[in-house]
Parts: sequence; structure tokens; C-alpha cells
Amino acid sequence: MKKISIVLLCLLGCGRMFAQSLIKDDAVYNQSQRMVFQQWDQNKFYPKKGFLSLNPYYWLVWGFFDPNYHKTDIRPLSANGQQTQRLALVATMNGIDNRYKLQSDTARNTALSQIASQSGLLSDVDPLWLLYYKQQFNPLLNYSPVSILGGLSPQVSGKLVSEGLYGWYTGELDKLKERLKGARSSDMDRGSRIMAYYRMLNEYKNLSSVWAIRTSTAQMTLDMAAHQQALQKGTVAIPNWTPNSDVQIANKILQNAKY
Repeated sequence: MKKISIVLLCLLGCGRMFAQSLIKDDAVYNQSQRMVFQQWDQNKFYPKKGFLSLNPYYWLVWGFFDPNYHKTDIRPLSANGQQTQRLALVATMNGIDNRYKLQSDTARNTALSQIASQSGLLSDVDPLWLLYYKQQFNPLLNYSPVSILGGLSPQVSGKLVSEGLYGWYTGELDKLKERLKGARSSDMDRGSRIMAYYRMLNEYKNLSSVWAIRTSTAQMTLDMAAHQQALQKGTVAIPNWTPNSDVQIANKILQNAKY
């Protein structure tokens, strides 16, 4: 009895399996394509009008209830679909964002370059300062009594100090040094900073020239005072003079003259 029941159940299952068949509805298939992006073909709308437009199914489906459906392409990914427009808008906005980003990066780089060229904190790394002005201003930035009076005799140094010339010179150096430090630490245009260097370097050269004249004058004054004292004491040795002495002196001058 059990075997018979099992056989009957198997026969019923096989009958059900063979009773199911694949149904392909072109209208449903075409509608699934129309709902995405593949096609919106007027010839693939079912049911059709038929002979002399007398097909009643056409009028039931398209003619009375929704006559404009097959005339309007509603695919979201069609050429004019909402999703296509949305993607195009997103691409356009991305392009605008990229252009804004490029402009902002350009403005940022320009601002950084301007800050770098104007900031006093970066004046020490300026190429023109490192290559030229640093060496030219080194005696001014690192001067000392030894560097100023080291090459002079004690008599000249004492005279310059006693007469106040040394104090005047160091005072001028201090003022010029403070101005130079202000030009290096202040925020200004690089061109204005370089012009300030140029003017102060000329002032420093002029000041150094005046100091050289003052030291030479002090040495000359000491030499004249020494000769005057020697004359007063009668300790100056006067060489023997002959009429030919003047001729010899003139010939010596002519020989050493440069034309």
C-alpha cells in the first residue's frame, strides 16, 4: 500500500512539472525594457490598432485610458530622461566645483607667494639677501670696537675717542643697524625691501668713507704735531743743501710722475 502511494505521488508531481510551461508575453517584455533604457519603439506596443484600427483591445488599453502613454518617452535613462538629466546636472556641478577649486587653489598659491615675498619672517632666505646684501652688511651687523679701532695706532684711537668721533661713528652705526633690522623684520613688498637695502647700503658706504677721512685726518694731525714739537725742540735733522738739491728733487718728481 505504501509503495502504491509513493508511486501515485511521484506521478502527480511529474504531471504538475510537465503541466508548467514557459510563457513569454512580448508586451510584458517590451514594457520591462521601456521602464529602464533599452527601447521605446512605437511598433512594440501591444495590443496594436489592428485592421482599420478596429482592434477593441487596443482601444481598451491605449485608446481610452491612456492614449498619450506610448507617445511620450518616460525612460529615466533616455536621452531626455530624468536620471540622464540628473547625471548631466551632477557632471556639470562637478565641473563647476573643479573650476572653483582650481580658482581657489590659484588664489591660495598667489596669496602664499605674496605672503612669502612680503613677510619679514622670511627675509633671511631671500636669494638677493643671501647672495649679496648679507656680505655687504656683515661689517655693520657685527661691528665691535676691535673691528673699528683694530687697525689704528693707540695714539689715533685715543684721539678719536677723546674728541668724540668714535662715539659719533658708533651712534650712526647703531641707527643704521636699527633701520636695517626694521627693514628686514617688517612686512613689506619685496621690491620695497630691496630698495631699502640699496639706500641703506649707500648710506653705510658714505659713512665708512667719512670715518676713513676722519681717521686719516687724525693721523695727519698727530704727525704734524710731532713734527712741530721736533722743530720746537730742535731735534730735526736738516740735510746739507746744495744748489743741485733742488734740481735733484725736480728730476725725482719727474721720474715718478705718471702721465
